[in-house]
Order: sequence, then structure tokens, then C-alpha cells
Amino acid sequence: MKPPEAGVGPDARLPFARAAGLGLQFTGLVVPGLVLITMVAYRGAGQPEESLLWAVFVSMVVCGLVTMLQSVRVGRFGAGYLTPTGTSAPAVAVVIAALEAGGPALLAVLVVCLAIFQALFAARLALFRHILTPTVTGTILMLVPVTVMPVLFEQLGNVPEDAPAAGGPMSAITTFLVIVGIALRARGALRLWAPIIGFVTGSLVAAAFGLYDMARAAAAPWIGLPETAWPGLDLQFDAAFWGLLPPFLFIAVVCTIQTISGSVAIQRVSWNPPRAVDFKAVQGTVAADSAGNLLSALAGSVPIGFRPTGIAMAEITGVASRSLGVVLGAALIVLACLPKTLAVVLATPGPVIATFIAIVMASIFIVGVKVAVQDGIDYRKGLIVGVAFWVGIGFEGGVVFPDFYARLTGGLPPNGLIAGGVVAIAATLFVELTKSRKLRVEVPFDRSALSGIRDFVAGFASRSGWNEAMAARLDAVTEETLLTLLDQDEAGPDGEQRRLRVSARREDGGASLEFVASRGEDNLQDRIALLGEAGASDALEREVSLRLLRHFASSVRHQQYHDTDIVTVRVEQPESGSPGAATAPSRR
Repeated sequence: MKPPEAGVGPDARLPFARAAGLGLQFTGLVVPGLVLITMVAYRGAGQPEESLLWAVFVSMVVCGLVTMLQSVRVGRFGAGYLTPTGTSAPAVAVVIAALEAGGPALLAVLVVCLAIFQALFAARLALFRHILTPTVTGTILMLVPVTVMPVLFEQLGNVPEDAPAAGGPMSAITTFLVIVGIALRARGALRLWAPIIGFVTGSLVAAAFGLYDMARAAAAPWIGLPETAWPGLDLQFDAAFWGLLPPFLFIAVVCTIQTISGSVAIQRVSWNPPRAVDFKAVQGTVAADSAGNLLSALAGSVPIGFRPTGIAMAEITGVASRSLGVVLGAALIVLACLPKTLAVVLATPGPVIATFIAIVMASIFIVGVKVAVQDGIDYRKGLIVGVAFWVGIGFEGGVVFPDFYARLTGGLPPNGLIAGGVVAIAATLFVELTKSRKLRVEVPFDRSALSGIRDFVAGFASRSGWNEAMAARLDAVTEETLLTLLDQDEAGPDGEQRRLRVSARREDGGASLEFVASRGEDNLQDRIALLGEAGASDALEREVSLRLLRHFASSVRHQQYHDTDIVTVRVEQPESGSPGAATAPSRR
């Protein structure tokens, strides 16, 4: 594997001054969203000020700890990449519902359930690879703003009664114009600072109209801790708990999908050239989020999750060192003990907060669109995205059988994220289940299984009615994939005999082969991409084998999880008159 350029990759060591400067810049971008999302949830639910201050303090400390854990990676916890953590924007709506139904104690026990569900999800992530497709994840991300916007629109009118009528609109418009103007026209790091500049400018305009609570900011001490307002856990498990548990578990899926998407993205921008996705790091990212959510729940605060700031900064600065995550995490913990800094943010008027977060939500919508189309979009995927999105909007607006929905959910308000997400997942499952039947064979993971697998693939080609050229192509792909996997790791560390499961099915005129085995350490996608760069003479045979695999397979996707490798190979039928694969050399 080609090493990253100096100063660029996650393993790069930065001078202290540079690491501190960039880390503090990251902190300035993370803190406003972290504080404001908690503020919107608690104020939207009418919670007392002491509960809000405690929740903000806990969130900052927990997010700081998790950000450092993500960077340094301890065992199976953490990404090993620059992965800033903040409060979870998708969870705002259900957090408000929980606070209104039972207060912070009910919220705490629901977040514990969310954390446990995330941990199970991370451990069995490979099982959901056919469900959590880009189509589903993209649609769910697109629906996140749909559920949050009604709460934000209410905040536009959250100004003192005796304030000038123009104060709210002018501060919101100023915030909007500054952020959008800089984002559209500026280049480099200035564009990344657009939300902060707009936030400050809008706050200054609000202060000019008397909307900013200057007394609160001035009265806050420079150093100190908030008054303890630990809510405990509501363990009554009453109707409110059972009514809110499904939405929280669904939000756990949404937050996990968002974290998975972010983990994949930060890996892609951290290496030059980009490497194939390491799903072990993805699992570690989700596991660290789960640990952070458990800690946040027990301490009495809101769910946390991945923040996209690290991706943007790595792209713009070209620096993705994990040492920046350590600096960022430590800075968040320090700032949690500086009440005056938090008071300045908490005193911000509702119109400025609503505009700031609305623009962030708009960017999440666009990210969802990009995710949905990243693997191409055909009529099936387009139909799933379109129908699920508009079903979500209909339910969120309360126009799709509201009375029936209220009876079905025990009176809970309609939630577009849940409705649209269920439609997207159900439609994807339907497509998956109605595909041609898979043929499977399970064999020992060693070279002695090759003849049995070749017989299985030959039988699959015969049942599919393919000619000799296609059968030979499938045979060559099967042999090279198996032997390449075996070359990576012939035996487990404990000497245990492992198993290999091979699946084959017809798909859109071609064939899809899936190899599920115990993990190796190298990624086939990376090795195929780096053909010709091997420096050792003993790599020649492996390079020839990988070239054959690239030649006969139209695509190779290698997903590496803890203890499991999944290689999916797509094989197209050879064109009429092509030489086929019958002459492919063998390593037997």
C-alpha cells in the first residue's frame, strides 16, 4: 500500500502549533451546532433553564471524550480517523417528544435503549449490507430536515414580546444572507467559516434591536460548573416509554446510517490516493458513538453522533491527522467548564438559531441526494427515493390519514422520517426478496475447497443457460477470488478451521458472486487499484492473478468487517465473438 503524503494522512504527525491552531478552528465550527441543537430541543419542550445548562455541559464533555476516542481508537472502539462528534440533529424531534412526555428522566432511559441498539447494530453491521443501501441511507438523510424544519420555523418567532417588530426578521435575514453569500462566493477556508460569520453577524443585528440577552452573558462566570441537574432514569416503562421506543430505535438506525456515511467519507478524504473503505473502522466509529450515547444517557443529556466538520476541513486544508481530533476533544471539555462562553451562545435569539440550523439542515438534504445517487440510479431506485420522500412529507404534514395514524400509534404526532424510512426499507427489501433465487454452497476456507466451488459455479452457469464462454469466465473469477483471499490469510490466529460461503445469482443479464469468509488484512479493491506499484519480486504471481480478476469481473467490491470478509464480484456475459475466459491461466 502506498503511504500517505507527509502531513496528509491520519497517521501524520503535525507540529504542536499547527495542530493546536487547526484544532481550535475545528472547535469554533463544532461548538455552535453542538450547543444550539440541545438548546432547540430543551427550549422547544419547555424545560427549565437548569436542565438545559446541565444537558449542554454533559454534551460537550461527552462529545469531547468520544472525539478523542474516535481519533486514537481503543480496541474495537473508535475510527482511527479525524471524526468530530456533536449532538445529533436527526434526533431533535423525538428528543422534544420525550421531554414533553416524561422529562429528562424518560429521555435518559430511551437514549440508553438507543445506545444498546447501536452497539448491537455495530456488531452485526455485515448482516444489513443488503438493506442499508445508498438508496435507503440517502432517502433517510433527505428526510431529516423535513422533520426538524417545523420546530425551527417556530423558533423564528421566539423573541421578547416588547421587541421591535423588525428585529426578528432582520436578524434572520442577515444571518441567512451572510452565510449563503460567503458560501456561494468565497473560496478556501473562508467558505468553511461562513456559518460562524453569519451567526455572529446575525447576533450583532439582534443585539442592535435589543433581542440579545446581554445581561445573561455578562453575568455568567468565566470558570465553573453548572448546578447539578442529573435526572436519573425513569424505569416505570409506562405507555409513554413504549410509545416512544419505536421512534427512538428508528432514530438509532438513522443516526447509525449518518455515522456510517460520515465514516466512509472521512476515510475517502484522508488518504492520497483514496483507499477502499475499511468497514472495521466503520464498525469502530459506530461502537464509539454507542459508548458515547450510553454515557450521555447515564449523565442526563441528548443523543450524540458524527459531525461532518472533519470531512470539510480535511478536504479544504489537506490535513486529516488524527492528532487534530485529540486537540478538538480536549478543547470541548475545557470549554464546557467556561460558562461565559456557553452563555454567549445560549443568549442567541431564536431567529438567528433557526436560520443557522436551517442552513445546516439544507446541507444534510443535499448530502442525502448525493448518497442516493452515488452508485447510479435506475428506475427502481428512483421510484423508491421519490415515493418514500413524498410519503415522509405527507405524514410530517399530517395529511395522510391522520386519524388512523393517531389510533395506530397511541396519539403520537405523525413523523415523516419514520414513515418515509419504513417505505424505503420495505421497498428495498421487496426488491431484494424478489430477485432471482440465490444458490449457495458452504465449504472449508482452504485450497481443498476449490474443486467443489468450481463444480458449484459450473452447475450455476448450466442452470442459467449460459454458454461456455460465460461459464469459463465465472470459473476464472471464482478461482482467482478464492485463491487471492487465501493468499492474504491462510489461517486464523487461533488455528481454528474457518468456513467460506459462496453465493451466486443471476442479476440484470449477468451474474453476481458473493464470497463470505473470515477476514484478511489487505483489501482486494486497493490491491487491484495499485496494480503495477508492487515493489517486491514475490508479488508478481499475485499481481497477475489480480489483473485476471480485474479483466474478467466488471466490478469487485471488498467489504472488511471484524472477523468477516465479504467480496462481491459482478460478471457480465462476454460479447459475441469475444475470446471468453477459457484460455485464462490457472494457479492450481
